Amino acid sequence: MAFKNIGIIGKFSDASVADTIRALAVHLRAKGVTVLLDADTAMLFPDIGIETASRDEIGRRSDLAVIVGGDGTLLNAARSLAVHDVPLVGVNLGHLGFLTDISPGQMLECMDQILRGDYRMEERFLLSCSVIRAETEINSGSAFNEVVVHKRNVARMIELETCINGRYLNKLRSDGVIVSTPTGSTAYALSAGGPILDPALDAIVIVPVCPHTMSHRPIVVDGSSEIDVIIGNGNRDHAQVTCDGQVSFDLTAGDRLRIRKQAPVRLVHLPRHDHYELLRAKLNWAETPKNR
Repeated sequence: MAFKNIGIIGKFSDASVADTIRALAVHLRAKGVTVLLDADTAMLFPDIGIETASRDEIGRRSDLAVIVGGDGTLLNAARSLAVHDVPLVGVNLGHLGFLTDISPGQMLECMDQILRGDYRMEERFLLSCSVIRAETEINSGSAFNEVVVHKRNVARMIELETCINGRYLNKLRSDGVIVSTPTGSTAYALSAGGPILDPALDAIVIVPVCPHTMSHRPIVVDGSSEIDVIIGNGNRDHAQVTCDGQVSFDLTAGDRLRIRKQAPVRLVHLPRHDHYELLRAKLNWAETPKNR
């Protein structure tokens, strides 16, 4: 696949990405590529001299979107561009960088390699979530990492019931529950004690957060599953749902949150990309204990 039109999306409200974006745009245009800069990003440095476009226009006109920032920036871009099925590649100016795996120092060399067609495409997926109240959908969102139902009040637990494909799974008193894609299994779900899933798996993991009953454990279900989380009657205004830590909706007693696989997301990697090597590096698995 040839990339002739490339959109660039920078980290939200961070003007420090300007130099990296400017260098990337100059380099791409010298290669004969049409470059579009996300309009929200362009507001941080209006004199950068790059054609700007809305997120929707970037989705319609671009063959590839380059995300300059951290994993959070890529999560946001993935949700907004999924309807257009635009491949994404990330330049890491953040911290961990599980998704944005190209370093700024190697950016131009890596982009040349991608433009030559020397890359690997990996397919992952988003989750959709709908808030249903009295049989009516009142809110909806999507998540690349995870959908989290959680308490709003620090000192209170919430009661939740979970069903999978219409079958009752359990009742849970806890700080919340995480419903995660394989991509998100190295994010909040991992911190809550969930398993790391291979990103190629067609699976969803459900992880309780600080359950009152310790026998409640994470469970992995088929990626085609429809998961319902029902807010218990004792939770008047104490619950909330958050997608990727970025988009939130309030929940009340009796609300039903319906979660299922939504749309594919394509990530572009260099041929040498190795997910297990990434895990070793980011989680310090490669360290050898030293004798004292």
